[in-house]
Amino acid sequence: MGATAVGSAYLSVKLRSREEIAEGTMAFRFEIPVNWTFKPGQSIDMTVLDPPETDVEGNTRSFTIASAPHEDALMIATRMRDTAFKRTLKTLPIGSVARIEGPFGSLTLHHNAARAAVLIAGGIGITPFRSMAVQAAREKLPHRIFLFFSNRRPEDAPFLGELQSLEKQNPNYKLLATMTQMEKSSRAWQGERGFINGEMLSKYLKTAASPIYYIAGPPGMVSGLRNVLGQTGVDEDDVRTEEFSGY
Repeated sequence: MGATAVGSAYLSVKLRSREEIAEGTMAFRFEIPVNWTFKPGQSIDMTVLDPPETDVEGNTRSFTIASAPHEDALMIATRMRDTAFKRTLKTLPIGSVARIEGPFGSLTLHHNAARAAVLIAGGIGITPFRSMAVQAAREKLPHRIFLFFSNRRPEDAPFLGELQSLEKQNPNYKLLATMTQMEKSSRAWQGERGFINGEMLSKYLKTAASPIYYIAGPPGMVSGLRNVLGQTGVDEDDVRTEEFSGY
């Protein structure tokens, strides 16, 4: 029994494992509460209990769920900046209990499969789209999915190998990963380079039918791409966004 109710609005979850999934980025897997579910793209608020240290930001943070609903753990992933909360999370003993509230949010895949989904992620903004892409492959969804994923280097890109392999499982899914600082990388890279912009989008979206756009990443990237899409005539009702700010 790994998760029990601790109040009407909260659930307790046990930490099962953690691992580094990219340089400076870690994934944490918790046991899933009984009879609890969520939609890919939704988020939770997580509170660490009785932490050894705290700061003015408190002991609770919001995380988009990186796992898909059918998977056997509740996974979050985050950049490991030097804050009291993240230092605590990084050293939390396996088996420790945290508290969650949620799920929250409506950055979820649209129902009309005749319209393409264009997912645009920067860095750790990939978490909602990892959940969506894994679930779409599992359920064999008919949606055309184009996932644009920008990072500085392959070393910094969470879930990159997994997102590449999903193309073999889902013929309706296409990954377009791009790197912006390959001069600082020690790995080979055959994919796109440079920032996601209107030119890159139009290059790959010629066959995308009436797309709905989803953007998740740093605030500057989100606002910049909103402007790019607006300038190309995309209706703002067809653009859904989530900003990932540092804590």
